[in-house]
Amino acid sequence: MFANLWRRSYEAYRDWRYGTIDPTASIGTRGEQAAARFLRQKGLTIIAQSESDRGGEIDLIAADEKSKTIIFVEVKTTATKKPGHPAERVDERKQKQIARAALRYLKRNKVLGVRARFDVVAVWWTEGGIDPEKIEHYESAFEMPMEYQMF
Repeated sequence: MFANLWRRSYEAYRDWRYGTIDPTASIGTRGEQAAARFLRQKGLTIIAQSESDRGGEIDLIAADEKSKTIIFVEVKTTATKKPGHPAERVDERKQKQIARAALRYLKRNKVLGVRARFDVVAVWWTEGGIDPEKIEHYESAFEMPMEYQMF
């Protein structure tokens, strides 16, 4: 009984402190919500979710106040039954699309001089699961392609 009460109290605190996951949302949306929660627990501040314009879409944009870095995060979610690693789906074409959208975001917000990096968060979700089975965070997963570099 005590363990059940403690678990519910911890889950309520976690949801309040780091964000909730909508169990009725699509698996991709739940993956982004889980990734945002995971990054908040690591001390990052989520400044935008599903940021898009004609240049493309960025799943999450976070800020690391310690290192003064803006982090553009691509989230890849998969059901555990699917073969392969979710992060493998961030191919060269996807990296260029994310870099183009990131550059437009930096220009639009007048923060071109700020340090930035590209991360990938892989999320495995079991069918019918409330929480993800596993989350892996790859910092600096790829560099900005040459055609989008400013120097």
